[in-house]
Parts: sequence; structure tokens; C-alpha cells
Amino acid sequence: MTNPTATLLISCPDQRGLVAKFANFIYSNGGNIIHADQHTDFAAGLFLTRIEWQLDGFNLPREFIAPAFNAIAQPLDAKWEIRFSDTVPRIAIWVSRQDHCLFDLIWRQRAKEFIAEIPLIISNHTNLKVVAEQFNINFQHIAITTDNKLEQEAQQLELLRQYRIDLVVLAKYMQIVSADFISQFPQIINIHHSFLPAFIGANPYHRAFERGVKIIGATAHYATADLDAGPIIEQDVVRVSHRDEVDDLVRKGKDLERVVLARAVRSHLQNRVLVYGNRTVVFE
Repeated sequence: MTNPTATLLISCPDQRGLVAKFANFIYSNGGNIIHADQHTDFAAGLFLTRIEWQLDGFNLPREFIAPAFNAIAQPLDAKWEIRFSDTVPRIAIWVSRQDHCLFDLIWRQRAKEFIAEIPLIISNHTNLKVVAEQFNINFQHIAITTDNKLEQEAQQLELLRQYRIDLVVLAKYMQIVSADFISQFPQIINIHHSFLPAFIGANPYHRAFERGVKIIGATAHYATADLDAGPIIEQDVVRVSHRDEVDDLVRKGKDLERVVLARAVRSHLQNRVLVYGNRTVVFE
């Protein structure tokens, strides 16, 4: 799509007339809605919606859209955010030693499967510096120990500010990000090696092999202070059989991790994920 669009992600207490209120805001200002989706969580009493419209012909300049919509949203006790399609997000990819998710994300970005810039790779090891150099991406090695974690996380935050990063992707970054860091930069997506919460911890594929599992999975979720318990964006599984050895499980698991992480990042970048509580709605 060449014409720029605006997208509103909204959650608010459910009540009658919400669709009409939100649609009328766009219609009354000359907008043309091209995508609209909604969901009502009756248990939580919440209405959640994603509305995207063309900016061509829209009467409000961009800088006036947010304050104008807030006048409608505030009486409804709504939480909301607005995104513009021609604003290109900037991603920092964090890695350790494994390269499969890193290569996959770079390839998909270069192939324009999602629109974003990747100006920065951060790692607690130097193994993947050659990958960053290959693709002309700045590489920062920040070793983490129990003694220097706070100091090094401060350096990481400074780099995110310096490079104007909008999203951090933990692409097999084998370090725990502290709650304090997440409170200062909450836009973090992590990929986990299992269909959470099964087989948490070290050597998951060996443990799965020992249990004789018939499926293995991968989970992409937002990072929170609760380790591996953040809102889930995407999950998938693949079947395994008694003929599969540990190496086969690792290979199949890595394939799954690539795909699941890519789907989650793409949904986030396309403004299709709405978080409420510890859950998400991912609009198609």
C-alpha cells in the first residue's frame, strides 16, 4: 500500500455504541476506513478494536489526531495508541551465540517481508559480530555478569536511545533482562524454545526427547518482569516421532523458532497486537 494510513488500537470497558463512536470520529473528519476488527472479552468486560484508515483526504493534520481522539476516548476510560504506516520502526536484535533467528530476521527485513530498519545488534558474546559486519549493521558487545549487570544494562539503554530504537527482539539472547530494564523499555519480544509453559529451563530438547514427546513448540511473547510469562503473541508446534533423535528435535525446533518469531515481529510492526493484562488480541 502506497498511501499512508493511520491505525488506532483501542481497549475500553464494553458498552453500547462504541463501534459507532469510533467510526464516526473517522467519518466526520473525512477518513476512509480500510480495515476494522474487534473483539469483546466478556469475562473481562472489555471491548478491543483495531481501526485503520487512509490519511489522504483526512481533515485533521497528524499532530491533531491524538488530542482530538483523546476527547472521545477519555470519557470512555479507553486505553489507546495511534500508529502511522509510513513511520518506519527501528529494531535492535539481541543475540548470544545462536544465529538462526538473527539470520532469518535480517533476511526477511531485506526481502521486505516487514518494513523496519535494523541499525543495531547487541550481544553478550562476540561470535556473531561477523554476521553484523556482513550486513553492515552496528555490533555492540556487552558482556553480562552478576557483578556488572546493572552497569551493562544502563549501557544497553543508552544505546537504544542513541539509535532511536522502537523495538528490541531477543533472538535467542541467553540472558535474563531485569525488571528495571523492562520498566524503562517495555517494547521487547522474546522467542522461547517450547510451547510454554512446558520444558522450561536448560536442555529442553534433551528433556523432551527423554519424555518421548510427539510435538515440540515455540512461543513468542512480550518480555515482562515475570520470566517467560509475558503476553503471548504467537505459538506453533511441529510433530516429532520415535524415529527422531535429539539433533532432529533441535533442527525442527530451530525451524519453528524462526517462523514463530518472524510472525510475532511482523504482527507487532503491522500494529496488529493489542495487549491487555497478561493477554493479547492479535488481529488478522
